[in-house]
Amino acid sequence: MSGLFDTFTLKSITLRNRIGVSPMCQYSAVDGVPNDWHLVHLGSRAIGGAALVIAEATGVSPEGRISPGCTGLWNDAQAESWSRIAAFIAQHGAVPGIQIAHAGRKASALRPWDGDRSLTAEEGAWPTFGPSAIAFGGGLTQVPTAMTLDEIARVRQAFANAAKRALAAGFKWLELHYAHGYLAHSFLSPISNQRDDAYGGSFDNRARFAIETARAVRDVWPQELPLTVRLSCSDWIEGGWTIDESVALAQRLKSDGVDLIDCSSGGSSSDRTAMPVGPSWQVPFA
Repeated sequence: MSGLFDTFTLKSITLRNRIGVSPMCQYSAVDGVPNDWHLVHLGSRAIGGAALVIAEATGVSPEGRISPGCTGLWNDAQAESWSRIAAFIAQHGAVPGIQIAHAGRKASALRPWDGDRSLTAEEGAWPTFGPSAIAFGGGLTQVPTAMTLDEIARVRQAFANAAKRALAAGFKWLELHYAHGYLAHSFLSPISNQRDDAYGGSFDNRARFAIETARAVRDVWPQELPLTVRLSCSDWIEGGWTIDESVALAQRLKSDGVDLIDCSSGGSSSDRTAMPVGPSWQVPFA
């Protein structure tokens, strides 16, 4: 059995130990640009000895942010600001990673400490998008626009563009956020996806957006660098996304160049009563 402080190699990247810092939203950016807060937050983890430091869910487009305070990678100014953070992490012996994301129907929300609800027009709300026109629920009452095929293609390209900027900024580990009820997960789950076209209905159709986006990113992300996916392995809701579907999707993503699945769960509904939260409760998914 491997020890916590043994090295781990994936593709051309070797981690100095088995300790990785998961992406943690900080809600502290301005216009998607990370700042000194992010430098200190992430850089201190590298100094502390972690082997892998993954920056927070970073929007591939302005409307893909969870909140106005979320980071982005849709323009070069954001990439330039990220570059000093990635360089600092690497300088102190850790591998700099970043998670790129689109919040889908859970976008346009207040920062958590300002209230768990959708923004109002007066607070600067922006249009949200999803596979179907179904609001998330709870405080997130904004009804998303069901995406057209052109909009799906545009977001897929936005992921690829963000991946290219991540590479230019110096990141060596890329994670696609397919979990927690955000856009890719909302395509996967029957709870949020009620389409009747090529992106809805069957497993193959619901998985199409996730697979096509991974392919588009793999085409621009170097083969020698890790490409990973964070997946909600179960919705914890009857009639939702399941662990068996997660296994099937993981097998397909592997064939399309994804190197690792970062296992999480839930997030497709505001109803969390069935989630057995406790120590190591998600370990069996891994």
